[in-house]
Amino acid sequence: MANAPAKTVAIIGASSDRRKFGNKALRAFRNRGYTVVPINPREKEIEGEPAYPSVLKYSGPIDEATVYVPAGAGVRVMDEIAKKGIKTVWLNPGADDPEVVARARKLGLDAITRCSIRAIGESPSNYY
Repeated sequence: MANAPAKTVAIIGASSDRRKFGNKALRAFRNRGYTVVPINPREKEIEGEPAYPSVLKYSGPIDEATVYVPAGAGVRVMDEIAKKGIKTVWLNPGADDPEVVARARKLGLDAITRCSIRAIGESPSNYY
């Protein structure tokens, strides 16, 4: 039986700073076999992966998103996630503002409020 294709995950708020969770998540998801799509309007490349200013600028399908941005950006990002057709969104600690969660749910997204790195069986402390 063939392996299922790897899921593609958008890392929203991906960072070149290896101390930030947006970078740790990129490395953790990639370590677990995911195709990672870094999203950051100020970066061209993160950890060797091309970065995109928005999920809407990535031409391929994206299965889920994990979010590492503050509430102000998070509400806007939920609209982009919904428009792209991404159904599952991880709202990590710090990105799980009630206003963001409410917007995600209003748009019909499956909003999961917990640490996505831990949820895939990794520990953020393994990535320094």
